[in-house]
Amino acid sequence: MSSRRQPPTRRQPSVGCQPSAGRSLPVVASLVILLGALSGCGGAEGVDGPDVMVFAAASLTDVFTELGEQFEDEHPGTTVGFNFAGSSGLAQQIVEGAPADVFAAASPAAMAQVTEEGRGSGAPITFSRNRLMIAAPAGNPAGVTGLEDLADEDLTIALCAQEVPCGAASVQVFEAAGLTPAPDTYEQDVRAVLTKVELGEVDAALVYRTDVLAAGEAVEGIDLPEPQEGVNDYPIALLSGAFNPDGAQQFIDFVLSDTGRATLAEAGFDLP
Repeated sequence: MSSRRQPPTRRQPSVGCQPSAGRSLPVVASLVILLGALSGCGGAEGVDGPDVMVFAAASLTDVFTELGEQFEDEHPGTTVGFNFAGSSGLAQQIVEGAPADVFAAASPAAMAQVTEEGRGSGAPITFSRNRLMIAAPAGNPAGVTGLEDLADEDLTIALCAQEVPCGAASVQVFEAAGLTPAPDTYEQDVRAVLTKVELGEVDAALVYRTDVLAAGEAVEGIDLPEPQEGVNDYPIALLSGAFNPDGAQQFIDFVLSDTGRATLAEAGFDLP
């Protein structure tokens, strides 16, 4: 791969804050890029950014952080930066011109927001699948046993907002079961929902199976009945506005490699 680039408009303060220092813009730091919302971020103009900038669904936070570290180890001197958030919000940022090389979405619909605006380069590739699971705080104090409990108005329930992939999948699950959920809060990405479960702020929630596994002992998972509606395909694509298309394609190839697939499977993702 070529040496680090210094394009003058790569990471400007008008777009977002620079990540914290450490391991030369480490993959462990999610780069929060909220166009027009972070006018007070500050920072020097022209600061160099990561060699490959990846916008990825919040549910990919743990596994893509690990894949980024593996990729950097295999490509010495190359840095990977991430912006993790709800897929629909990331898609809107990309359409509005946020600087990104790769987009990994939690649904084809979110990816279509980007490709239909001509921001994709080549056809997106489905690299994994994820399924919903009920999550309750450790010990399951409310005694949640199934999907019908998420329609109980006496319980405190969290769901993803319907415009993000985990929320759209939740709608499909409830419709298939003939249930009307009784959420007390809608969150903008699945990690925000999971955090409420981990903190014991809700009795139950719908999150992805991978999030339950990532939470470990802080969360108790309850499977949904099979066959399940709302299993999400995760597509990945090179972006037409990529500053580093070669490096971006190398990262995509790494995600699709045997090493990438093994890492995804270990994190609980289904493989296509």
